[in-house]
Amino acid sequence: MMSKYPSIPLLLVSLLLLLLALFSFSTSTMAATAAEPADPEAATPQIVYVARPDGDADPEDFHISTLASVLGSKEAAKDAVIYHYTLSASGFAARLTPKQVEELKKQPGVLHVIPSRTYHLLGSSKGHGV
Repeated sequence: MMSKYPSIPLLLVSLLLLLLALFSFSTSTMAATAAEPADPEAATPQIVYVARPDGDADPEDFHISTLASVLGSKEAAKDAVIYHYTLSASGFAARLTPKQVEELKKQPGVLHVIPSRTYHLLGSSKGHGV
């Protein structure tokens, strides 16, 4: 005799499909809200990978002098730098405009420049999903 209630596996599959649909919607919404900055010429955080300086040169001084060649002064370079990477990678993070990024890519010792991104994982904290 058939029960008038759905079976447990059917309920589990339905619940799984509902959760999958909610997850898909939330990730597409997050992707849509992580758009480009309002001003395309605004300075945004960039990660700059550079070759390690020769000898006993201080990596942070090397980063500042490399950036100063594009920004015009050491003071402007120090203001633009967000963080120096010196242990596992050689480079720095700095706020740069698209034009400054293009000029920096031409400097000797600059290996790669990429936009800094912050990824937010779906979790149970306030405002982040389930």
